[in-house]
Amino acid sequence: MKQINRLLKSVAFGALAAAIGMTAAADSSSAQSFFSSFLGGIGSDRPLSRTTVDLKVPYRAGTIIVSIGDARLYKILPGGKAISYPIAIPTGKAFWSGVEPVSRKTVNPRWTPTASMRRENPDLPPYVKGGDPRNPLGVRALYLGSTLYRIHGTDAPELIGKSVSRGCIRMYNEDVIDLYDRTTVGTKVVVTGKKFVTASITAAMNDSGFGQDVFSANN
Repeated sequence: MKQINRLLKSVAFGALAAAIGMTAAADSSSAQSFFSSFLGGIGSDRPLSRTTVDLKVPYRAGTIIVSIGDARLYKILPGGKAISYPIAIPTGKAFWSGVEPVSRKTVNPRWTPTASMRRENPDLPPYVKGGDPRNPLGVRALYLGSTLYRIHGTDAPELIGKSVSRGCIRMYNEDVIDLYDRTTVGTKVVVTGKKFVTASITAAMNDSGFGQDVFSANN
């Protein structure tokens, strides 16, 4: 009888521990889904990676080219080379192009939702502190001129390579750290719909409808 009682107590304790574990997991899932439902999800997949490519363009070494057509960011190197990083790009309605300098650099930037974001989702917090794994800006941010646009990290790496942002350029956190360390304030950033591919020099329209100028880039 004592053995049976001990067995029953052991089973009951195990069930209680499992219930506590499920509750904690549910709380964690709830915290993640709060941000993922509005900002695009939280994940750990990394199907794309940065690489060094041949890229001959009329920009000096150090320049950053953001290609919306390629969903890549190119950091120009000497000798006709560039580091090619995968990025998440603006949605069609948020597409923009232009030339801006890097006006500021920030480690672990704080994220403050805009008034329009708060109107769309009143449950959003007033801000998310820097370093919080749920921070949509990730671990680094490069601010572009006097605009509200930034090149920054992400809390949703599975969305890199997709058209999902409201105008900012998202990168894997490890990639934005690499770019951050290579970039100084004042660096020229060219944001363009142009597509850089390996092909003869032609003019065409890519799938997104942006005009593409084809340069030599082994990507």
